[in-house]
Amino acid sequence: MARSLLFVLVASAAALAPPARQATFADAVVKPLQRFGALAVASVALAAPAVAVDATRASQAGAAKIEGGGASTLQSGRIIAITRGVNLDGTDWEGKTLKGVAFQQSVMRKCNFKKTNLFSASFFDADLAGTSFEDASMKQVNLEMADLTDADLTGADLTEAYMAGAVIRNLKKIENTDWTDVDMRKDQRSYLCGIAKGKNAKTGVDTRESLMCPD
Repeated sequence: MARSLLFVLVASAAALAPPARQATFADAVVKPLQRFGALAVASVALAAPAVAVDATRASQAGAAKIEGGGASTLQSGRIIAITRGVNLDGTDWEGKTLKGVAFQQSVMRKCNFKKTNLFSASFFDADLAGTSFEDASMKQVNLEMADLTDADLTGADLTEAYMAGAVIRNLKKIENTDWTDVDMRKDQRSYLCGIAKGKNAKTGVDTRESLMCPD
């Protein structure tokens, strides 16, 4: 299937979303993606959560993290864009709220996610070479198999993110980053400890301590 295809899942009726929320989402996600000729939007009801969502909340924390950081769109109270295999090189997302957005397998080199809210977003197998995540909120983000070559993670909060299989070649800008409870390989941790320094301004956590680096 061509990499430019987009998959749409409507988790609930879009009409239930308040107009104000729809306008915010359009500015943050819809309009930037339209410039590249491809868009898939799944609208999630912002009214009372469904029974299925309540059941998800009641599941174990680990399962919830995987669901939120992967390809799932069943997330209460959110409007989600799903992209796969899309070329978004050089796009600017600075300061946007992109909770749960799925960018897996997309090409996103030299993009700007500075100060962006990416809680539980997925960049699984995405090309993020040279992309800036400076001061971004990246809790529970899925970066498995992603290419982070020359990426900038300065000041980012990556608490409980997924890093297994991520390419961190020439990843040097990690000052003041919080890696608390990040799932990563031993060799990745060793490499990051070799360049880690500073303290995250938002969480107050020391970067080396978050990586559990030896003294």
